[in-house]
Amino acid sequence: MKSQNKNYCNIISFENIILAWKKARKGKTKKQYVLEFEKELFYNLLAIHYELRYRSYMLKPLTKFTIRDPKTRIIHKSNFRDRIVHHALVQILEPLFNKTFICDSCANRIGKGNLFALKRFERFQRKVTQNYTQEGFCLKADIKHYFQEVDHTILMNLITRKINDKQTLELVRKINANFESQREREYFREVCH
Repeated sequence: MKSQNKNYCNIISFENIILAWKKARKGKTKKQYVLEFEKELFYNLLAIHYELRYRSYMLKPLTKFTIRDPKTRIIHKSNFRDRIVHHALVQILEPLFNKTFICDSCANRIGKGNLFALKRFERFQRKVTQNYTQEGFCLKADIKHYFQEVDHTILMNLITRKINDKQTLELVRKINANFESQREREYFREVCH
């Protein structure tokens, strides 16, 4: 079932923008980019609201960096201002998608953290091993470069099935296009060097 057309109005409401800012800054209050944004907090939040309202919002380029914990991963980080918009979007759209996920999908879901995942694993472990009386096996796997390789056309088709609000879809496309253009810039850098 598709959502109502009121999603975009809820996403861009000033109250939702404020809540999104609070979530985006959580655990990052001492970061320089957060402190800079908060120097003119009201103006910056109002600017996001108006740009979204009049559909003039432009995303900043992603920042690329590498982490090693324990494996090496390349991360593309959005500008703090853009992360506020991401949170505003997720707060409204998450309930539409959350109910379609399987129970055991734990990543980035409210009430489904590490402890929940461990309890589910233990439950399945007991079941498979018949209460630890038989041997059981577990496959630990990771899909290499999963987020970099997601086909955005397929992703948008799946999202479009749930949302029929053109303005919301336009915002989602902008966010996806920002990542896609980052991939293209990196590809051309590699080819040219």
